[in-house]
Amino acid sequence: MSSLDENRERLRAAGLRVTNPRLAVLTELTGGGHPTVDSLADAVRARIGAVSTQAVYDVLGALVETGLARVIEPAGSARRYEARVADNHHHLVCRTCGHIEDVDCAEGEAPCLVPGESHGFTLHEAEITWWGTCGPCRSAGERVGAVGFEPTTPRL
Repeated sequence: MSSLDENRERLRAAGLRVTNPRLAVLTELTGGGHPTVDSLADAVRARIGAVSTQAVYDVLGALVETGLARVIEPAGSARRYEARVADNHHHLVCRTCGHIEDVDCAEGEAPCLVPGESHGFTLHEAEITWWGTCGPCRSAGERVGAVGFEPTTPRL
């Protein structure tokens, strides 16, 4: 079964009508990564032609609501979306370029990390973001030298 066929089935199983914009957005998301709405809109336009950014927002809203996509919101960054929803994983974010990598849970099942005190909450998942500098940005800084190379820190 092709990825398009699999994504058609995912949409139907989630109770969503299969439309070209929905299929294109889901296909882009299942390709991996953590795209923004703007980068998704560009990719969808390249795939199917004219589509409004608002239509991409609407599709993403439906995909998130039905559990086919997940929103991540790194501090100081635009919302990002991903199709990896069936597990409780975490993220590494580069403070310099904003690149995001998935990190599998080290402790097994969700919530995989627990606070010292739950304050009566029933815990479902843990959302952890580690911040640092990715290898390419670190290498670029080493080439430039330590002087004048300051990683950008997202402003809150």
